[in-house]
Amino acid sequence: MAVATPPYASDALAEGTVDAVVIGGGAAGLNGALILARSRRSVVVIDSGSPRNAPAEAVHGLLALDGTPPSEILRRGREQVRQYGGRVVFGEVVSAESAAPSADGDLRFTVTLADGRSITARRILIATGLTDVLPEVPGLAEHWGHSVVQCPYCHGWEVRDEPIGILATGPASIGHAYLFRQLTEDLTYFTHGTDLDEDSRARFTARGIRVIDTPVAEVVNDEDGALAGVRLADGQVVTRRIVAVAAPMQARTQGLEGLGLLVQDLPKGRGFASGTAGTTEVPGVWVAGNVTDLVAQVGASAAAGALAGADINSALAIADADAALQGIAEESPEAAAG
Repeated sequence: MAVATPPYASDALAEGTVDAVVIGGGAAGLNGALILARSRRSVVVIDSGSPRNAPAEAVHGLLALDGTPPSEILRRGREQVRQYGGRVVFGEVVSAESAAPSADGDLRFTVTLADGRSITARRILIATGLTDVLPEVPGLAEHWGHSVVQCPYCHGWEVRDEPIGILATGPASIGHAYLFRQLTEDLTYFTHGTDLDEDSRARFTARGIRVIDTPVAEVVNDEDGALAGVRLADGQVVTRRIVAVAAPMQARTQGLEGLGLLVQDLPKGRGFASGTAGTTEVPGVWVAGNVTDLVAQVGASAAAGALAGADINSALAIADADAALQGIAEESPEAAAG
C-alpha cells in the first residue's frame, strides 16, 4: 500500500565517507538524522518518498501537532535536518552491505541506489517503515487511509458514531473490535473465515457487537464513490460507512538483505529485531520506528529515531577517540627519534 508523497527538491549525494546514512525519510529517520546533524555529524537521509501514512489526511495523537497532514510534518522535518547541515536525498536503496574498514579499523558500509549512485558511511540507521498487507477484497484498498482504517488511535475520533465493520484477519481482530466498540454503538464483526471462540462471541453479544460469519466478497460504494458497505458471498449487502482492518504488517526490508539483519515474527507481523536504542546484532547498524516496532505511532517512531541517533553519535565519538589514540601511538616512534 505504498503511496508517494508530493515531489520535493533532492540534495546532492555526498561524496567521500559520511558519518551516517539514514535509510528512510519518515519520522524515525528524520529525527535520527536531526540528532546526528545537531551533533555536527555528516548525515545523509535516503528517502524513497512513500511513507506508510501518506494516504491519511492528518496525523493524530501527536502532542502539539495533532491534525497536521503527514506531508507537512515530513516537510518541516526535512527543513530542520538541512538547517544543521544534513542532506536529504530522494532515492531508492537497492543494496546495503559492509565494506572494507578504514585504515584505523573503523567500520564502513556501502549503500547503493537504484540509479547506480553509491555512498560510503561509517554507520547506518534503518528506518524504512513497514507495509500493511490488506486482505484481497475487491474495493478495499482504494479506501485505505480514509474509510478503511486500522488504528483506533490514529483515526478513531474521526469515525466515531459511524456504522463500522471489523473485517477480521485473525485473532488480533478480536481486540480490535473492543477498541472500536468504544467509538461507536453500531459495530459489526465479519469473521471472514477466521476463528471466533465462544467466549469472544459471548463478550461481543454482551457489548452489542453483531457477528457475521458469511465471507465478505467485496466493498461497495455509493453513487458518489464513498464506501457504502460490504457485499457478502451470498449477495447480501451490509451497510457500513467505515471498515476497520487489523492488517498484518511487514517491515520494508528490500535491498537490505546484504546487511544480514535478523528478521523476526511478531504478534502483528514481521520486523527487524532490535535492542536498546535500536541496536542490532550487526555492529554499526541501528533500526528505528515501524521497521522494528510495528505498532509505533508517529511520536513513538520519532522518539525511537532520536534515541538511535544519539546512540550512533556516542559510538562514533568512541571510535573517533580510538582513532586519535591509535594515531598518536603510530607517530610516537618518529617523535621519539626526533
